[in-house]
Amino acid sequence: MSTSTTASVSTHILDTSVGRPAEAVAVRLAARTGRGADWQTLGGSATDADGRCKDLPALPEGTTHVRLDFAVEPYFEKKQADAQQDAPANRDSGAVFFPEVAITFAVNPGEHYHVPLLLNPFGYSVYRGS
Repeated sequence: MSTSTTASVSTHILDTSVGRPAEAVAVRLAARTGRGADWQTLGGSATDADGRCKDLPALPEGTTHVRLDFAVEPYFEKKQADAQQDAPANRDSGAVFFPEVAITFAVNPGEHYHVPLLLNPFGYSVYRGS
């Protein structure tokens, strides 16, 4: 929750290749207090069955930049293993093109930032949601 002196962040992931939320993706949150400042890892979470992280840590006062790191490789490896079990003839090369996705954005005190990740095996897109 944001206050007048801090910003807040939420996210969710939609796997656009299947039109469903991406469950059990680890998400790490980091913040810094200016362009030249060091990143401070604040903690993390994992997406739930709805693809949402509902328990990301609060941002410290003075945060100006936020980074969300999504560990998508294990998600795609599990999805690929499940697909091979269902249809062994349709085997892919096995390589995950984007093993992680890092999104960095600027924040202002008192504002909430919802940053959805639209994900597929060979691309991704993000935007500032509401």
